[in-house]
Amino acid sequence: MEFRYLGNSGFKVSEITFGNWLTHGSQVENDVATQCVGAALDAGISTFDTADVYANTAAETVLGEALKGERRESLEIFTKVYNPTGPKGKNDVGLSRKHIMEAINGSLQRLQTDYVDLYQAHRYDFETPLEETMQAFADVVRQGKALYIGVSEWTAEQLREGHALSKELGFQLISNQPQYSMLWRVIEAEVVPASEELGISQIVWSPMGQGVLSGKYLPGQPAPEGSRATDSKGGARMIERWMRDDVLAAVQELKPIAAEAGLSMPQLAVAWVLQNPNVASAIVGASRPEQIADSVAAAGIVLEPDVMKKIDDAVGSVAERDPAHTQSPATRQA
Repeated sequence: MEFRYLGNSGFKVSEITFGNWLTHGSQVENDVATQCVGAALDAGISTFDTADVYANTAAETVLGEALKGERRESLEIFTKVYNPTGPKGKNDVGLSRKHIMEAINGSLQRLQTDYVDLYQAHRYDFETPLEETMQAFADVVRQGKALYIGVSEWTAEQLREGHALSKELGFQLISNQPQYSMLWRVIEAEVVPASEELGISQIVWSPMGQGVLSGKYLPGQPAPEGSRATDSKGGARMIERWMRDDVLAAVQELKPIAAEAGLSMPQLAVAWVLQNPNVASAIVGASRPEQIADSVAAAGIVLEPDVMKKIDDAVGSVAERDPAHTQSPATRQA
């Protein structure tokens, strides 16, 4: 495993982060989830990402149980706040001071830890003054409940405003967690340049394009039984934008590129996002322990310029690049 600094800080994270969105507490039985976490640890992953909203808090509970007994100082545990949790009442959502202060306490209890290494704003909250949100985060840091603060899916301008306030309040905004893959490149035009300017790293989710970049979905053919595209619990909804024949055909062109590089398709996809120097870590998930090793093998891989060009020639025409797709809900969901 290789490690990278997160933002303009001395804090290192593993190049591969294990995330439990769409799996723990919902799609995967708890004992299998625990086995997946164990496999991640055995593979050298030290960084784990979750959120209070995942499986309506159950994912945090599962992760806390799975990590119990591990040396806390050797782990980097991330979680997030914004989306509705619990009974989804009027204050069970957003980035108000009330919700942040209550949410961090709930997350720490479920994760069975005194602090999280990184506490992230899961989206931007248009209904709460940014000053209120950042002051609450500053207090969470001063109380020792979080060591660092990050955000997820914030625009370049939102990052600039949040970063400026964090400096005034005496803490660092060091990370952003956006979607990023060969197929989803919307952060490249604005978010990445702003982040480089501000000393903010990307921790990217869905580096495999919701699984499409595995190459298992074939144009003109039904999705394999048991795959994410057939999952009615949420997976099918997330992947549907890529289930077009032009996209699936383009992805098939990656197979000889991966083979020539001596990589599996998942390894090629994860390695590709890690070529971006502003990316500190790629989040991968797993529904089976044996899936972990394949993703971890992408750490430390250097893709030569000619390989990067071949990849762009294969899928660049179907990739989404519009920076306007970096967005947060205009109103809260509760």
